[in-house]
Amino acid sequence: MAPLLVLSHVQAAQLLNAQPGGQSTLSISPDLGLTQIEVTLQPEQVIFPDGRQLSWPGIEEIAANKNACFVVRENGLERVQRFSSETNRYCSLMPTDLAPTLLIAGFPMHRIKDTDPYHDTLSKIKAIKPVVGQVLDTTTGLGYTAIEASRTAEHVITIELDPAVLEIARLNPWSQQLFDNSKITQLVGDSYEVIEKLSDRAFSRIIHDPPTFSLAGELYSGAFYQQLFRVLTRGGQLFHYIGDLNSSLGQRVAKGTVQRLRDSGFEKGRPYPPAFGLIAYK
Repeated sequence: MAPLLVLSHVQAAQLLNAQPGGQSTLSISPDLGLTQIEVTLQPEQVIFPDGRQLSWPGIEEIAANKNACFVVRENGLERVQRFSSETNRYCSLMPTDLAPTLLIAGFPMHRIKDTDPYHDTLSKIKAIKPVVGQVLDTTTGLGYTAIEASRTAEHVITIELDPAVLEIARLNPWSQQLFDNSKITQLVGDSYEVIEKLSDRAFSRIIHDPPTFSLAGELYSGAFYQQLFRVLTRGGQLFHYIGDLNSSLGQRVAKGTVQRLRDSGFEKGRPYPPAFGLIAYK
């Protein structure tokens, strides 16, 4: 299988700026900023090292779509987008200055204002460092949390509701460790239901990064928090993403969340503003 070749408007703009009158070469990233390769620029097309070709009209199409990423195939371009039969929403990959984010129904699933998805993920990991032992990631998404947690954890179990999201992740160069890292186990299903099958006191760290309350209210419920408490080891830590804690909505959600966490047995629940979330302990 040919390696992933994924471009965004960033690489397309570089190519267009170097569009030649004759043949020349240019160094660009084939994987949204992770590595660099040298491509050959010809009057009709760009040729990649493995022989794949992309016409200038195709490059212009990529450049015109600033919220999309495209896979370069042997037979043309594929926009990284899927329709989810699970949620009846479109999912797509949106480029940023660093790692791309997941768009669901047009809403980014990572913080992208004053940060980027990669550093957003690092801030969540830092909230409960050291990340050791068995780790539960309740919402896989593009897999960034599971990948970063696996660098120091013994093992990570990550749960994703939507197979369409995992299809997007398979086409994201930044997500590839999610599929080839032996320290990560993927489970597909609703976290609200899957967690009931997990063992008591199985995890020393839990990272709970749910969609907004309006999209997944059950993942903010007391019943779900009781399950999180059950599977967490004594002395274990939970990070719970909320959203901007300085906003009126974030403050309301945080207040109710802290109370339900305490009612479920958690102690010392406190805000962690750098990652827009809360930390709680068992």
